[in-house]
Amino acid sequence: MRDQAFPDQLLWGDTHLHTNLSGDAFMSGTREFTPEVAYRFARGETVTSSTGVKAALRDPLDFLVVADHAEFIGLFAAAADGEPWFMETELGKRWHEFLKRGDVTSPFAEFQQTIVGRDKDPVTESTKKTMWQSIADTADAFNEPGRFTALIGYEWSSSPDFSNLHRVVVYRDDAETAGQMRPFSAVDSQNPEDLWRFLADYEAETGGRVLAIAHNGNLSNGLMFAPENFEGNPLSADYASARNRWEPLYEVTQIKGDGEAHPTLSPDDGFADYETWDTGNFPAGEGGGQPKEDWMLEYEYARPALKQGLLHEQNLGTNPFQFGLIGSTDAHTGLPAIAEDNFFGKFPESEPSDKRIGSNMEWLTWPNSMLAASGLAAVWATDNSREAIFDAMKRREVYATTGPRIGVRLFGGWDFTPNDLIRPDYHRAGYIRGVPMGGKLSDPPQGASPRFMLVASKASRGANLDRIQVIKGWLDGAGEVHEKVYDVALSDGRVVDATTGEAQPVKNTVDVDSATYSNEFGAVQLATVWQDPDFNPQERAFYYARVLEIPTPRWTAYDASHFGTEAPVDAEMVTQERAYTSPIWYNP
Repeated sequence: MRDQAFPDQLLWGDTHLHTNLSGDAFMSGTREFTPEVAYRFARGETVTSSTGVKAALRDPLDFLVVADHAEFIGLFAAAADGEPWFMETELGKRWHEFLKRGDVTSPFAEFQQTIVGRDKDPVTESTKKTMWQSIADTADAFNEPGRFTALIGYEWSSSPDFSNLHRVVVYRDDAETAGQMRPFSAVDSQNPEDLWRFLADYEAETGGRVLAIAHNGNLSNGLMFAPENFEGNPLSADYASARNRWEPLYEVTQIKGDGEAHPTLSPDDGFADYETWDTGNFPAGEGGGQPKEDWMLEYEYARPALKQGLLHEQNLGTNPFQFGLIGSTDAHTGLPAIAEDNFFGKFPESEPSDKRIGSNMEWLTWPNSMLAASGLAAVWATDNSREAIFDAMKRREVYATTGPRIGVRLFGGWDFTPNDLIRPDYHRAGYIRGVPMGGKLSDPPQGASPRFMLVASKASRGANLDRIQVIKGWLDGAGEVHEKVYDVALSDGRVVDATTGEAQPVKNTVDVDSATYSNEFGAVQLATVWQDPDFNPQERAFYYARVLEIPTPRWTAYDASHFGTEAPVDAEMVTQERAYTSPIWYNP
């Protein structure tokens, strides 16, 4: 591989942001915050939020996907503004009258009943195409290769019985190509296989490129990674091939909680219970708020899904859950602002104020204090362009963080040594003699076990690092799946106890009352070459890295300190931010 072909740019972005073009965002108060304003904010400009608060990012994003809901996309705003092309339709006239008298509940009820498949689609094809072309053109206008990438996209919002099966659709293309076919929505079908067929048709008819990112599955009530398809039939080889092709990524962390692991499923993992949302599905509307049952958890989280993917691959020939991991916000404010001390919430009602910490989210029963200030998508790319970012996503050379810009490299191979880490261009050895995160290992030399080269660096404005862990999952000869967490690099001279198999916790310097912490402990950088001590060349396996910061104040602590308010007694006040890399798979 030529030197210039090595991805050497670490780019940061959000693939899941909503503006006033999403019906639920508009209804919740995001009225004037358009995609144009969202792009300006992401590029580093200071803007005014929907609640009148000045907002800015300390560090601009490198890329953004404005992923408004495909269902009724832009039509609440068009009705409110009396757009002539929409006022020519019966729906436009009706909604305009509703909104003119301040009634947002009636049009939102129509929106909600339609996206869950209970009402017919009232939107004309002409209306959909007009709106979509405008959205794509706006992304083109803000796309500046080399400086800022505006990827065209939308969210397909399948919600059967209010369980979340959403996907974000991302294009490699410009507005001329993407605009040839309007978005596929949950009104067209709630079945993911129909979405994948649409994506295949799009590529065949336009010559473009497109992929889908599965939404954090913690509100799916067991549907996101179910062992049956949407119609209740066992997964087939065709299903596995289609999902593997069209869904290379999974949104593992966002504002509505973290989806890496669950403590019930991973009881030996002391860090599995992180920003856990496990009470039910969407608590809104008729049929929503169905409580979670224990059996559902296995089919909602990344780690068990990755394990089940190994079993599916053995049985079907293809792994349907061979996904990379990214984070994004799912903010409905137009503001991808998820730093713990600069968190702008989910909806306008949860933007910074002295009231948000003790109140519930707009029209929902979730308390604001549950919200996670998360997450970001990190991409290893050759340059900042639509093509390079999309290609990195497709090959899964990406990772997730819960907000901090922690730098992480992960390579897998058979002959890495600690000497490789001495070189400033260690990543060249990673690419030449191994595979990066998202890649696949096979054909081990006789008697060899895989070696992993890992380097993690603290965020420039963030906390020191506690540790690097490798999470391994494997399928044994009896058809059983397993997992194990290895501490492979520890700060402050700590070591893993040979008896307990655990390391002492890093020192906690957080003062909750003042919302402060110290970087007295932890490491600026951690690096190691780790060899799997339990490798069996006959067993399918995956490996991914989890990098933990030292404890820091959670956004709730910053709110309580800044506004002088009291947090709910059950609110978490300390967090331990983290990064999750995409896995590397081993196939015998």
